[in-house]
Amino acid sequence: MTVDNELEGQIAEWRAYMHRRRELRHTDAEELEDHLRSRISELTEAGLRADESFLIAVKRMGSLDELSREFAREHSERLWKQLVLPGEPDAPTAARSRRELPVMVLCAAVAALAIKVPSLFGLDLAEGDGSFYARNASLFALPALAAYFAWQRRVGLRVVGVLALLFVVGAVAVNAYPLADDSQTLVLTAIHLPIALWLVVGVAYAGGDWRSDRRRMDFIRFTGEWLIYFVLIGLGGGVLTAFTAGTFNAIGLNAEGFIQSWLVPCGATAAVIVAAWLVEAKQSVIENMAPVLTRVFTPLFAATLLAFLIAVIWTANGIDVERDALILFDLLLVIVLGMLLYAISARDLTALPGLFDRLQLALIISALIIDVLVLAAITGRITEWGFSPNKTAALGENLILLTNLAWSAWLYLGFVRGRMPFARLERWQTRYVVGYAAWAWTVVLAFPPLFGFA
Repeated sequence: MTVDNELEGQIAEWRAYMHRRRELRHTDAEELEDHLRSRISELTEAGLRADESFLIAVKRMGSLDELSREFAREHSERLWKQLVLPGEPDAPTAARSRRELPVMVLCAAVAALAIKVPSLFGLDLAEGDGSFYARNASLFALPALAAYFAWQRRVGLRVVGVLALLFVVGAVAVNAYPLADDSQTLVLTAIHLPIALWLVVGVAYAGGDWRSDRRRMDFIRFTGEWLIYFVLIGLGGGVLTAFTAGTFNAIGLNAEGFIQSWLVPCGATAAVIVAAWLVEAKQSVIENMAPVLTRVFTPLFAATLLAFLIAVIWTANGIDVERDALILFDLLLVIVLGMLLYAISARDLTALPGLFDRLQLALIISALIIDVLVLAAITGRITEWGFSPNKTAALGENLILLTNLAWSAWLYLGFVRGRMPFARLERWQTRYVVGYAAWAWTVVLAFPPLFGFA
């Protein structure tokens, strides 16, 4: 790596940290970066090396001392921790978490109560109205989560209006369309609406600055961390549910109705908000956990996919394209993509390519080959039997994944061979998120009328 590339990597890491700070707007961070670069240039012209100039320039950012100290805490291996970290406690972060706690509790309570509102109109989850709750599941918790981030980021009224409009569009579409309980389009809507609305939450998380690559990458990082916390809360909730049922049964009371009607649905929707708050409040803990999980499962998934490809070649068996098999393969590809995204978001941009990067490349190429096999099977089935909602959705999703995986493999190969910077791969992934959002909204809004609500 050249000196210039190393310096640019250090500045990119500093810039990424500044962009994650809620105290700073995007334009403020750009102005501060210009200030930092100006100081580095002055020090370099005075005869210092580039890395020395960077260390001293960070130290001399007078009004940013507190942010610099927090940055140093997150990167303890850096030499300049010794320059900017005197050792005092992280009081501003703790104070901010305490200030946000009541708002989080309010939003969680709103989400928990929202899922009980339909029961006032005769729609009960325990009495056969599962299709209504399936298509509306994301509308109970995600608006409250978007409201929490909108308050936290202090977004403007115009952004709030756009967010509200998108939620209204989703709610009207899934409830106005005459979707039968056994229709394919109902299942597709129930799967794709949460994806579409989760990316709407991403706009709120980014403070309305969705065009920023760094803001989108921050949201990708948040999504991975949120998923870990949500699963942990879910496991704890399962234990709580079991103890609740057991203890009440011990005194002759049947708590099953309370558990089904209140504890599980209200707890699950509230957990969406609580998990998000935990990610924001406990970043230093989870940021160590998620990269470890990624590094553990990447080689395991790579070995599994390679073994599967060898089995396909050895047996000469084609891939089954029935609905359950399609869901399984698409879920597998999404998991691979998720591990890739989180590995990118947690990676040190200044690090040289290593063994883990080669494992990632092997995983991407294996997933790409499997995607091609799935696409060939889907195309053959469509040619023989015609289009259906499930097959069309699977075709579109696998084409979107194919494009992402193919270009990701090319960029990763260039990085491993030392011919292009890692930042290009990061930019590609953050900008491709828009494609996922567009497809999810297409399935929700266009597929039901296109296929006659079948």
